[in-house]
Amino acid sequence: QVQLLESGGGLVQAGGSLRLSCAASGRAASSSRMGWFRQAPGKEREFVSSVLWTGGSTYYANSVKGRCTISRDNAKNTVYLQMNSLKPEDTAVYYCAVYTAGAWNYWGKGTLVTVSS
Repeated sequence: QVQLLESGGGLVQAGGSLRLSCAASGRAASSSRMGWFRQAPGKEREFVSSVLWTGGSTYYANSVKGRCTISRDNAKNTVYLQMNSLKPEDTAVYYCAVYTAGAWNYWGKGTLVTVSS
């Protein structure tokens, strides 16, 4: 089992920044990657970014590319998402997830990010 705990969400004005954290416990070390997804009100959950535990290759959705940076601390089993130049359309619940056995099988409970205009 893997447990994920997100933190760092909140209310910020447009143009501001937030840093999300996701601490993984349990068998997260057996996964190949961790990532962030988000779900805005009335919309489907969408991919935001992911990072490989080994090598650190990163991937971003076009909507956040250039504004967000994902990073990891292998020793702490923690992944971060630095979000800059936030826009109202970034408002969503952000979820951390772990990729194992070919799928995003483990999810956190989410942290709410609200960007005011």
